[in-house]
This record gives sequence, C-alpha cells and structure tokens, in this order.
Amino acid sequence: MTPFSAQAPSSVVMIRPHHFCSNPDTMADNAFQKRGVADGPTSQLAYDEVTRMAAQLEKAGVHVHLFDDESQDRPDAVFPNNWFSTHTGGHIAVYPMATPSRQRERRWDVIEMLKQEYRVQDVIDYSGLTGDGIYLEGTGAMVLDHAERVAYVARSQRADPIALERFCTHFNFEPMVFDAFDTQGKPVYHTNVLMCIGTQVALAGMGMITNLARRDEIRQRLCASGRILIELSASQIAEFAGNALELQGSHGRILAMSARAARALTAAQRKQLESCVALLPIDIPTIELAGGSVRCMLAAVHLMPRHKAQSMLTIKEGEKHAPTH
Repeated sequence: MTPFSAQAPSSVVMIRPHHFCSNPDTMADNAFQKRGVADGPTSQLAYDEVTRMAAQLEKAGVHVHLFDDESQDRPDAVFPNNWFSTHTGGHIAVYPMATPSRQRERRWDVIEMLKQEYRVQDVIDYSGLTGDGIYLEGTGAMVLDHAERVAYVARSQRADPIALERFCTHFNFEPMVFDAFDTQGKPVYHTNVLMCIGTQVALAGMGMITNLARRDEIRQRLCASGRILIELSASQIAEFAGNALELQGSHGRILAMSARAARALTAAQRKQLESCVALLPIDIPTIELAGGSVRCMLAAVHLMPRHKAQSMLTIKEGEKHAPTH
C-alpha cells in the first residue's frame, strides 16, 4: 500500500447534472468552452459521463459522494471544486464566484454532509465578497501544494488578490502568483487547467508563464521537494493535460485525468508519470465542451472521517433530500 499523502485525498464530492449546458456567462474568458452546447440531448450524455466516472473512481478505491443537481439555472454545477474546498485539521472554505449563475452552485446540503461524515472544525465563508466584486474560484483559481503550503495562482478576474490574501492567511499557504497566457494571448482563466501537483510528480504548462524569472522560481519550488516536473506544451494544455488530480485508491495513488488529456501525453511523459502514479484515463467528451475536465469535476475531501463509510459510492438524490448512508 502506498503511504498516506497529504496531496492525494481518498474521498471526493461530485455533482451529477440533469440540465447540462455550456454556460454563456463564462464564455468571455474561458477559451476551453465550446459555443452552442445547449440543454437537451447533451444533458443525458453528461449525466451518463458523470455516472461512469464515479463508478470508475469507486472501482479504483476512491470514496465518491455523488450529489444530483436537478436545477435548470446552474449550468456549471458539475464543477464543484470552484465553490468549496476542504483542508486538513477540519477546515472548509466557501468561495465567492464571479458570475451569478455560478454563485447559485453553493449547496449547504453538501457542507452538512461533510460535517456529518467528517471531523469539521469550522467553515470559513468568503462568498459575501461577491457584493464587492471580489472573486476567488476555489481550487480552480488556486492549485494548492498541501505538503509545501504553496498556493499557485494565475492572475485572472477569477482570482482577486484581496480574497487570495485572506485565504492564504486563514489556511497557512504562501501565495505564488504569476501571469500565464494561451497561444491567442488570452489569460488562462483557471490555474488548474495549467497545473497539477501530485506527491512525487507535477504537470505544468511552464512555457505559458510569461515572466522568465517567475517561471524559473516556480520550477524550482515545484521540484524542491524532489518532485518530477513534466512540462506540458500549450497544445497539451488545450487538451486538458494539466487538468488532473492525484487521489489515493485502494492499491496506491492514481492520477485521474480525461482520456483526451491522456492521449495528448507523449510516450516519454506517460512513462515518467507512471513511474510515480497509476494513470486513470476517464472519457468525458461532453463535459469538456463546457470548458472544464476531470480535475474541475472533483472536489477533494482532505478531512478526517468520523466513521468508516458503509458504501464506497453514496448517492444523494435531488437537492431537498438529506444525505443518507
């Protein structure tokens, strides 16, 4: 069995959408989104992709808390990692989202489930900052190195420095802020499409970080703990190769990423990855049309369980029902 890692949680929260579409409110700064993806036939495809992904993770030994979202006004509900995060020591953060449709994604039944199932000491709610136009979209805007206590953040309208400073002060992270741009000269909208940090390996689109001195500093910080750094090209980032999450499975650590992202890796990169972690490719082509991939779909649970779960996969039917186990 692979030893415990603070970087690789063994439980996640997922949201299964009933009315999936590509959110028009976020199209302006999300270059990964595709236009014209409307609710309808794609909703069933997205629903099925989430169902299959949860089952794959369960089979690998990851504890999945699967909630259904039946609302028609939360097109990005499938990406819960943006509105909350959890942290060792029993802490939860709730974040201010940049658009009204995304602000509606916050669900206190999810937080209540976490309180019931895990040892939660406090919930710090930053969502009130939206009234001042201050946004910080969780572990989309930040990629957290839990072991070294560094928060890597690409500058964007979704990562306000005021909210970032408050988070880092409360949760004891050092902010590492940088500018990153795609091939069209557009700022990268979320850091987690650019970078993934695991226990022994990291993936990052280093060439998209424009300041050379900052790029070298980030490279040094990522490698300082002995990690292997796999540098991704801009074209690989466009295929979501940076949007992955390391998890603890029943037989060791796994790296969950989309099948599309895995296909974008070179043979040499794949060999480097697999020397550190087992690769779990997941096919989610419909979900990816909305501008996010596997990592965006997973809200990691870095909390101590109150008791051993009876079932690896716990499904919450609808929003109005209390979690049952």
